[in-house]
Amino acid sequence: MAVYSIKDVEKLTGIRAHTLRAWEQRYDLVTPRRSSTNVRYYLDEDLQELTTVAVLNKHGYKISKIAAMSCAERAGHLARVSSLNVGPEMQLDALTLSIVEMDEEKFSLIIDNNIEQQGFERTMMEVVYPFLDKLGVLYFTRSVSPAQEAFASHLIRQKVVAATNQLPVAPDAELPVFALFLPQGERQELSLLFMQFLLRQRGFTALYLGAHIGPEDLADVCRVREVDYLFTILSTGYVERPVEQLVEDILAHCTDARLLLAGYQANLHDLSGLPRTETVAGLQEFLAYLDRLLNMPADRSTVAAR
Repeated sequence: MAVYSIKDVEKLTGIRAHTLRAWEQRYDLVTPRRSSTNVRYYLDEDLQELTTVAVLNKHGYKISKIAAMSCAERAGHLARVSSLNVGPEMQLDALTLSIVEMDEEKFSLIIDNNIEQQGFERTMMEVVYPFLDKLGVLYFTRSVSPAQEAFASHLIRQKVVAATNQLPVAPDAELPVFALFLPQGERQELSLLFMQFLLRQRGFTALYLGAHIGPEDLADVCRVREVDYLFTILSTGYVERPVEQLVEDILAHCTDARLLLAGYQANLHDLSGLPRTETVAGLQEFLAYLDRLLNMPADRSTVAAR
């Protein structure tokens, strides 16, 4: 059972600590526990209730009205609020609550409503990625547990795989072929899966190789398939080996393909002196890169020569 400090509750709900103390005294919303040294702390059920209160309050409910509701009544109002086309901040609050409660139905309702209204790509970029940024901060500060973070990642992974499986399987044969992989020690699977979706949606062949792929494995792939681009992500957590050494090893094993790198570590190092190597600074730059490829002449030899 998780234990939350008042600072944790402030980060998770957005309720300022002084406001929370005032609400507790005036409306008796939640009674915090006290440690042996008289420091207040909260349990999972307290956090769930306070997050519900915060979401309703941000949606225009007066705190006096919320305080007069039973827990069941608050849950009912929250369900109606969560089903509306609410703003980004409200959605982040509702998604956070669904992960704190480990409520798959509530999480899917919010994500699926967004997909229906604005499509999968925009939902990922405007809803899911901001949520993951918030979740990362909360995980780093231990405001959510590893199990809760894993639960969220698994649900999002399911959404990405399902959306990708709905795309046509026949790629445009005139477009470059991408092989997507993560080297040993890199954990950005969700981002790599989303890159696969973006590529396939635009008609590219995207060979998803997954994690723990070494230069020798890539050489095997390039012997079997003609690959124009090898794509990977090197985030802040990648420390397995020096980036320059990894890149040189990949280029030595795959003598025809270009290497396209994304992530903090890839952009931290100057790789301009290495042949057949390019970096993209972020998702928008990656999409712009794909747009340039789509607008180039349909000639694979031209692609390979760049």
